[in-house]
Amino acid sequence: MQAMDNTAFNALEQTFRSDGPEAVFDLLIGTARREKNYRMLFGARLMQVRHRLGLPLIDTDPVPGLTDEQRPVYEKEVKQIAREAGELFLASGDIAAAWPYFKAIGEPAPVAAAIENVTSGENLDRVIEIAFQEGVNPRKGFELILEHRGICSAITWFGANMNYDSRQECLKLLVRTLYSQVAAALKETIAGTEGAAPETNSVAQLMAGRPWLFEGMSYYVDSTHLASVLRFTPELEDAATLRMAVELADYGKCLNPMFHFRGDPPFEDTYSDTAAYLRALLGEEVDAAIARFRQKVDAVGNTTPAEVLIELLVRLRRYDEAIQASLECLPGTNSAPMICPSVLQLCQMAGDYTALRRLAQERGDLLGFAAGVIQG
Repeated sequence: MQAMDNTAFNALEQTFRSDGPEAVFDLLIGTARREKNYRMLFGARLMQVRHRLGLPLIDTDPVPGLTDEQRPVYEKEVKQIAREAGELFLASGDIAAAWPYFKAIGEPAPVAAAIENVTSGENLDRVIEIAFQEGVNPRKGFELILEHRGICSAITWFGANMNYDSRQECLKLLVRTLYSQVAAALKETIAGTEGAAPETNSVAQLMAGRPWLFEGMSYYVDSTHLASVLRFTPELEDAATLRMAVELADYGKCLNPMFHFRGDPPFEDTYSDTAAYLRALLGEEVDAAIARFRQKVDAVGNTTPAEVLIELLVRLRRYDEAIQASLECLPGTNSAPMICPSVLQLCQMAGDYTALRRLAQERGDLLGFAAGVIQG
């Protein structure tokens, strides 16, 4: 091995002596391509660019000292050679190695497209991190988490995701995966008792008329997973997935009391409270749900129940009621609520600029007052 290395080094030195630095770069680039050493290829081409611009060949400064003439040339060349290295790594199937090059030039799309075709692989953990945690292809990353790491890990990963758009897509996947697991387990049990599996995959239809499914301590998915997923479902906006979440909550209500876990206010009764909230979002039993959550408002201390009520009214587009609830349940506060819009935001949403102006003046908010005056 040492002899082969010396041969390569000697060849570089001889090439420099006979043909100069450009020939050395050509030799390095040719060797890197032949050996499919794309990191060396990137390094050789970068060094070639630096040499042509009269810069030190080995970078010692993260921000090169470039003249106004050098900068556009250098940045263009670096972008091209980084893109080439990334494309070569992608062509070889190494997404993890390709990502730093595309990340450096702000071009995630080729990596996102490559991740779309991933099903497994030895670097799967890193691919999942790139896809989900680094936001390159969150939906596909979450699919891979569900498929290869299971729903428990998926719940943990989901909880750490603060990006609104990807949360919606991932929450749909999470609910639909759990729903299919419940439906499959119910069908298997029904087939064992009735002699044939029903054709439907609807959890509601599978449970209908079969109270015996829940006799004793019977359950069909890990109930801690069920409770954890339902905790996120008030965020859902997709109607079809909301319907699945309602059916999951109804399934939970049928379980033995041992599997009824107490949730945080105002969802203390995890299954019943969640079902009521989600049904209201679907336009069902709306007034009953509003009354239910209004009763949970804590006059002192915890403002979360009040904020959940206000957010429900906002989701239902009952803005006037939301404003009134905010004034009654969150009086005189200038701090922004964690869950729901502030009262001034509610006035904006309702188009009530008279109230916006009045409340802003009462709270010493010049910006809010100006917004009310200008718009009203």
